[in-house]
Amino acid sequence: MVRHTPFVIRLKDRTVAGSTMQGVELGIDPGSKHTGIAAFSERGGSRIGLYALQLDHRGGQIRDKLASRAALRRGRRSRNLRYRAPRFNNRTRPQGWIAPSLRHRVDGTVSWVSRLSRWAPVTAVHVERVAFDTHLLSAGRPLEGVEYRYGTLHGYEVREYLLAKWGRACAYCGASGVPLNLDHIHPRSRGGSNRISNLCVACVGCNQAKNATPIEEFLTDRPVVLVKILQQSKAPLRDAAAVNATRWALWRALTATGLPVATASGGRTKWNRSRTGAAKSHTLDALHVGALDHVTGWPSMVLVIAATGRGTYARTRADRYGFPRLALPRTKQHHGFQTGDLVRAVVPTGKKAGVHTGRVAVRSTGNFNIRTRHGSVRGISHRHVRLLQRADGYGYTTHPEARNRAAFPPPPEGGGIHAGGN
Repeated sequence: MVRHTPFVIRLKDRTVAGSTMQGVELGIDPGSKHTGIAAFSERGGSRIGLYALQLDHRGGQIRDKLASRAALRRGRRSRNLRYRAPRFNNRTRPQGWIAPSLRHRVDGTVSWVSRLSRWAPVTAVHVERVAFDTHLLSAGRPLEGVEYRYGTLHGYEVREYLLAKWGRACAYCGASGVPLNLDHIHPRSRGGSNRISNLCVACVGCNQAKNATPIEEFLTDRPVVLVKILQQSKAPLRDAAAVNATRWALWRALTATGLPVATASGGRTKWNRSRTGAAKSHTLDALHVGALDHVTGWPSMVLVIAATGRGTYARTRADRYGFPRLALPRTKQHHGFQTGDLVRAVVPTGKKAGVHTGRVAVRSTGNFNIRTRHGSVRGISHRHVRLLQRADGYGYTTHPEARNRAAFPPPPEGGGIHAGGN
């Protein structure tokens, strides 16, 4: 056994003569908060899902910590508590620079592609290079004519963008888990355009009730909802912006690994899922990236990998003004363990009796906290803890693969997007 999670074994008695090795391919669905990775085998256009990973990024935490550090430094300088000579502020950034929170998403994805390439014979990579063509969607291109009626793939691009923007819930009543239609916020019969900023998602009941009524009249008794819809309709999709900002950097980094890299769009992925009847999830999206004919099966469980970092160099904690308020231990290991190790604790008796497997947070007292998939268990003695895997900057849990269908039913043959009756 080479590794506990993901479980990896090395075959030592394999004979080379007369032996053949079947390669696997990787599908990647990059996202702002989560990235889905699927390992599959492909034969004649038919894919069989073998393993599914969901990588949870911490780009938001990196952004918040950088903003907090900048605010603390700015505050210390402005309070004139110490003198600091001004620095030359005309520093240039290298070509291809992206923000640290975005670079983390690229580096984390490429790191796991490299790991999987060491553990399995990966022969090719399929990746979504762009989830939505936001420039095209926001350019005011009318959804009419041939593309409006017969542009199946283009319709999927628009629907998927609006589902992500409005949280897969009705913009008027907040209903989720029901079929959703596209609705014009300002009705077309009253001069409303087909721009993406004038579209939202609505359940069948709200869509029919609104019909061609101006939104100001339809939401007269709900002014808070009216203000929210008008503001959200003009706001860009931040997650899509983050993905689009890193798409070229991710493609270049994957190409540098030496593996063949094929690209596709998110609309194509959703179109593939509609044909195979798969549910909406990051890992199933990764399995359906690119050109395919059939998907004959996929794993029932998903390994969720949360980026947690490898600790911090700081030896103090700061107060609200940025000054140190307490000292942290100088050593990371206590009783042979350090925070982030994957452990299993078998507690024989007491209120916490049972088997607890998860990521440990060590304490110098010897009473550790273990974060499992069911929650955090506190105060476990180090005598009951056994090491499974050293900390590598990630936390591991599992959850079942999604089973529910997507919110939008597939469009009828020869039809376009689901539009309201306004």
